[in-house]
Amino acid sequence: MLPEVLEALKPSEGQVVADGTFGAGGYTAGILATGAKVLAFDRDPTAIAAGKERFEGEERLTLIERPFDSIAEEAAEHAPDGLDGAVFDLGVSSMQIDQSARGFSFQKDGPLDMRMGDGVSAEEAIAELTQDELKTILWQYGEERRAGLLAAAIVRERAKAPITTTAQLAALAGPQRAKDKIHPATRMFQAIRIFVNDELGQLVRALMGAEEALKDGGRLVVVTFHSLEDRITKKFLTIASAGDGGGSRHMPVIERPDPSFTLETRKALAASEDEAAQNPRARSAKLRAATRTSAAPTEWTKERLRSLGAPSLVFSDLQARWSQH
Repeated sequence: MLPEVLEALKPSEGQVVADGTFGAGGYTAGILATGAKVLAFDRDPTAIAAGKERFEGEERLTLIERPFDSIAEEAAEHAPDGLDGAVFDLGVSSMQIDQSARGFSFQKDGPLDMRMGDGVSAEEAIAELTQDELKTILWQYGEERRAGLLAAAIVRERAKAPITTTAQLAALAGPQRAKDKIHPATRMFQAIRIFVNDELGQLVRALMGAEEALKDGGRLVVVTFHSLEDRITKKFLTIASAGDGGGSRHMPVIERPDPSFTLETRKALAASEDEAAQNPRARSAKLRAATRTSAAPTEWTKERLRSLGAPSLVFSDLQARWSQH
């Protein structure tokens, strides 16, 4: 969705824009072409290495090998006057999926890794988590209706022998039948990947970081690919634009701070028909955009976001413990 992202960001010469999810550098290249400077984040060292090679000698690009939830800290150092824009293109990249050795996909057999950067692998998670914890992860992060059955199957299988490959894990979900719209292992892999990489926690912290780092008039653009990401993004922007908690005749009005964002898109934008035809992954893409106001970030926004719009597992002790494992 590069054209739509650039239209929403409106980068121009002299501006400083954060590309929170660098990947293969597509958005960064588009932003640089406008004359803007780019702070590009990626916790995947292979993405950073490829970016250094692709953009060798580009002085307007700063590559940062860190998760994008460090946006406020890095912006304070590299753009002390504030960012003019920030874009987050969420989820796993095509580059990562295509590398079977990374373990993100079950289309080709590979080691059960799934890490976007450092940390503990999916193989270790599958080996160490309890059946109840696995069930919770599959249900909350994968919205998997068979969460209990699959968690039990994982525990039974690992009691026989360690589960170390993507093919072993995918086999537990069963074969794909003609009537299945997606492979039965899809949601299981999504859930475990999100948990291992703390993807939704990263998103929550990155949204709050962008609120802190963007200057008055700075633009935030978020491209999501599944309902959990979009739900969190939508709720954050609704809260931050003071569209949440207004009360009713049955409930008292909640006192709210001044809005820190104004919405640019009331409804999420979808990819064009042409792009969806050329890139099947784009069919589920949704773009949301907002513009920063002069109001200061508040703890009110953070606390409301903790209680609304995100799976409870995002803020759980289990996710926190595993992310620091």
